[in-house]
Amino acid sequence: MEEKHRLDEKTKLIFMRTFWITLITFLLLGCAKKQAADMPNEGPPDAAQVKITEQQFKRLGIELGKPTVRIISGVIKANGMLDVPPQNLISISAPLGGFVKKTELLQGMRVKRGQTIVELEHPDYIQLQEDYLMTKNQLEYLELEFKRQEELANEKVSAAKDFQMAKSNYQSSKTKLSGLKAKLNLINIRPSDIESGEIKSTISIVSPISGFVSQVNVNIGMYVSPSTLMFRIVDTDHLDAEVQVFEKDLPKLKIGQRVFLQLANENAEREADVYLIGKEITPERIVRVHCHLKKEDPHLIPGLFFSARIETEKSNVDALPADAVLLFEGKHFVFLEKQPLVFELVEVEKGITENGFTQVTIPATEQSKQVVVGGAYFLLGILKNGGDEQ
Repeated sequence: MEEKHRLDEKTKLIFMRTFWITLITFLLLGCAKKQAADMPNEGPPDAAQVKITEQQFKRLGIELGKPTVRIISGVIKANGMLDVPPQNLISISAPLGGFVKKTELLQGMRVKRGQTIVELEHPDYIQLQEDYLMTKNQLEYLELEFKRQEELANEKVSAAKDFQMAKSNYQSSKTKLSGLKAKLNLINIRPSDIESGEIKSTISIVSPISGFVSQVNVNIGMYVSPSTLMFRIVDTDHLDAEVQVFEKDLPKLKIGQRVFLQLANENAEREADVYLIGKEITPERIVRVHCHLKKEDPHLIPGLFFSARIETEKSNVDALPADAVLLFEGKHFVFLEKQPLVFELVEVEKGITENGFTQVTIPATEQSKQVVVGGAYFLLGILKNGGDEQ
């Protein structure tokens, strides 16, 4: 009996715990539902909209209108990269192999034309100068012998073969001396210095242009052969723009067309002209267009990427006053009237700007709405400041 009584008490305790847990759960769910029902059903605020009063509308000089058809140049959009002409990019190698004795060049250093950029040393340089002196001295003797044999041959005193041998030796030595002199000039050693008794164990290599060092591939003590690229020097005073244009736009291109470039780290555009149009289409169906910048800038460096707009022939396009098209966070926008005194910032596609008007393409779903053609910058200022007019 006592055991049965203990089981009944245990069952009753489990039942009471279950009851209270269930009751508390229902109460909590009811409170959560009531709290959710009491909260206002508001969506996220539209940060691209500006609401103003009638008074602000008049004071800010807001004007509404629609795009008008104007004659403006067409545009080809493309990308490209700044590059240098071949004559402005120099690779420096050793004319004759040698060991690097001295150089102070570092990447980014500016060098001047004729400046010594590296000194090399090798026993072959000494041997080359000795060969030159010996050949020159030998040539003087061979020249005298040639003239003597020529006189004897004319007087029929000596055999003709002796004269021919003297002539051959003289001509061979003369040719060898010319070759040695050319080699000496190649390594910047003047033959006149050798003739005066000055023998050099080192040679100096100078920069053929003024510019900046873009590559350094040597160090002190390193052996370099004529095929070793030691340095690369680039003259940035004249950079060209290579624009990559798709095949479909090729018929629209002409020499002399204006090009507007915008570098990735700049907001302003740079102007250029189409100078050459490539005659080969790459496997990616791209044509390379060579352009000259209107204004040189020595601070630019080769390899910078840019976006480009190429002006083509004029045509009738939809345009707005230039002040109506806003540059905001790297994109182009206009304000459209969503409802009276409520204006929405909408992204558009911007084309060429001419004579105070800009070609625009407004999304098809928004083309029926009025555009803010006057006072757009004031609305943008209100939007940036969280709806408070400054």
